[in-house]
Amino acid sequence: MRYPKFLPEGGTIGYLAPSFGCNTEPYLSAFRHAAEKWESMGYRQVFGPNCYAGEGVGISNTPEKCGQEVMDMFLSGEADCLISCGGGELMCEILPFVDFEKLAQAEPRWFMGYSDNTNLTFLLATLADTASIYGPCANSFGMEPWHRALSDAFEILRGQRKVVEGYDLWEKEALKCPENPLIPYNVTEPRAIRTFYGRERTAEEIVFTGRLLGGCLDCLVNLTGTRFDRVAEFAERYHRDGIIWFLEACDLNVFAIRRAMWQMEEAGWLKYVKGFLIGRPANGEPMMNLNAYDAVLEVAGRKNVPVVMDVDLGHLPPMMPMVVGSMGEVTVRGNDIRIGFLDLE
Repeated sequence: MRYPKFLPEGGTIGYLAPSFGCNTEPYLSAFRHAAEKWESMGYRQVFGPNCYAGEGVGISNTPEKCGQEVMDMFLSGEADCLISCGGGELMCEILPFVDFEKLAQAEPRWFMGYSDNTNLTFLLATLADTASIYGPCANSFGMEPWHRALSDAFEILRGQRKVVEGYDLWEKEALKCPENPLIPYNVTEPRAIRTFYGRERTAEEIVFTGRLLGGCLDCLVNLTGTRFDRVAEFAERYHRDGIIWFLEACDLNVFAIRRAMWQMEEAGWLKYVKGFLIGRPANGEPMMNLNAYDAVLEVAGRKNVPVVMDVDLGHLPPMMPMVVGSMGEVTVRGNDIRIGFLDLE
């Protein structure tokens, strides 16, 4: 696994929009404020051509132009790290225009984003053996003040943090809107982790290690079985480490989550699984006697490994930033969770 150099003091942050650009409110004002804040902190900045674009369908521009932006920003050497402007819907369509073989041969650079950006954070690891960060997009850094989750993500980019921990409260109803683009997370709900070993609830302390791999389940299941799916090869390559799957869902309902887990299992993705970290699903209301826990446990529970659910991951913030591809050590004690990235230098 290749680890990029960390963002140095006074270094250059690059922005690109392989998914949505920041061309509408509240994202436009939030992104501009984030850029102003980083400038005041002494960082130089490079803006890709699609950062403020809105010509595409579900993404900032045409798939060809978005793919070209990815290649140019990674290969130009102008930026020390890259942050996606935002999430979206159809980033998968840019993948034929991204040359992962070239990226695998080029100097690695940190890329950070989440949701639709799974299409890049996940594939950088599995196709290019390059670590990335599943974490907040650029516009989120416009909030005042920063939530600790944003500080955690930025400190990972700077090489100042190798451990993240769960946050006390999470946001059920967001207040960010065009009239209030810089408002922080509306954290009102207490964290309530549920830990299983197999299908049985457990209150015992659990510690497990493995390569961290995952992202937004909506995107992952879309990649399963395509020419970009080389997860089985990745798992064999790192079989001695095993895989910790971290998963969260955006639009998928509980039945779609269960189908996605089944598809991952049938595709061989879970062969060397050492444990699961499952984020709070954004659309996890029970349906027809199926809840969000059984949606996951029908497959994950048969693996006889730890399954930690309602973790701070994904679309119901705050989210713990995850270093995709790194060796992770997960420690769960009751309602507390700690994740260490063991091979960050």
